[in-house]
Amino acid sequence: MTRSDGTDRRMAEAPLSCDCFVSLPPGSRDDHVIFGKNSDRPQNEVQEVVHYPSASYPPGSMLECTYIQIPQVEQTHAVVLSKPAWMWGAEMGANDRGVCVGNEAVWTREPVAPGEALLGMDLVRLGLERGDSAWAALTVITSLLEEHGQGGQCKEDPESFSYHNTFLLVDRNEAWVLETAGKLWVAQKVTEGVKNISNQLTIGAEISAEHSELRSTAQAQGWWDGEKEFNFSAVFSPENPPARMELAKQRYKGGTELLQQHDGSVTAEVMMSILRDKPSGICMNSGGFCTTGSMVSVLPRDASLPCIHFFTATPDPSRSIFKPFIFSDCSTPVLRVVSPQFGPDDPVKKQPRFQSQVDRRHDLYKAHQAVLNSMETNPDESSAVYEVLRDLESQCLSEISAMLSGEIPGDELGDLFFDCVDTEIKFYQ
Repeated sequence: MTRSDGTDRRMAEAPLSCDCFVSLPPGSRDDHVIFGKNSDRPQNEVQEVVHYPSASYPPGSMLECTYIQIPQVEQTHAVVLSKPAWMWGAEMGANDRGVCVGNEAVWTREPVAPGEALLGMDLVRLGLERGDSAWAALTVITSLLEEHGQGGQCKEDPESFSYHNTFLLVDRNEAWVLETAGKLWVAQKVTEGVKNISNQLTIGAEISAEHSELRSTAQAQGWWDGEKEFNFSAVFSPENPPARMELAKQRYKGGTELLQQHDGSVTAEVMMSILRDKPSGICMNSGGFCTTGSMVSVLPRDASLPCIHFFTATPDPSRSIFKPFIFSDCSTPVLRVVSPQFGPDDPVKKQPRFQSQVDRRHDLYKAHQAVLNSMETNPDESSAVYEVLRDLESQCLSEISAMLSGEIPGDELGDLFFDCVDTEIKFYQ
């Protein structure tokens, strides 16, 4: 990826970035595991929030992911996903077993393989559909990674752009950081306190699990002498990293500092405030990229309590509200945050890919966009608009708190996400 002036094109691009966070007791104020992620993607990319119920499939079924087909399993878990509307996979999501997964883009000394394989976002969804714990989801991802590899165009554009992935996998009891380099991988278990990841390798010598050929490959490439302590980040980080990885160091540091400031008192509200933090760069809007979707999850250690997952379904969490989703047998489909489908005429399905553009905006995205455009010409309306929206968000958080404390039954909140989306759209109109 070299420009005509001889510089690495990736160094000149605007930074593509994401940030994932987790707080486990005693980092959390209550006996909850708190997960959060900002998905930073091309500015006009639409992110939808979709719920897929659990499903059974006959033996021998095949599954069509974004670019390739793989064998389907006989049973999948119900999932809720925040995903770029053009792809099969997801940036982040949760399943009905209390597992949350998010991914980050990274580049390593291992070259990005040419051709199409599984996207990191496909692996997020596959881990959620097939894993009933954070470790089980990690095992799903690493097995599929070793079998099918990772690769393919990562944005809705004909210009080539691909990367490796890191993942944060969380359940009610623990978290795992999974970092990859091609088909190689390494993982670190986190059981308490706070942790965040960004667009860089973070696992050093504290390794909990790894690919069987990780160290032999590093030694064969001359990256590790086989005698010094094996430090994955030091061995596999590129010698000349892209600009976005360098900038990620600042965001990673800023995110760590924000988490540490609240260590011992992290709640859903605190995680939302971190995702909305603009001075740190965690809430991003520059250079053609922005935070296109955000997610916060509350996973009570008490398995009798439901997990609650909050999604914006719109860009810029500082100008959006988090709406709670609870898995329920009677959840109302929320079609107003689901993008239109284009079938075989979709530019992602046609060869060569991405030669045209389609309008993927869902109803909430359109309504939110119209209000933001209006505010550009009527800035005085801004404070009143967001005061009302934040009141709606606070009301939802209060109801969730009452449910978690046993004041109201959880089954009364199964349609809360639908109600919040419907109320938000009516308010915009």
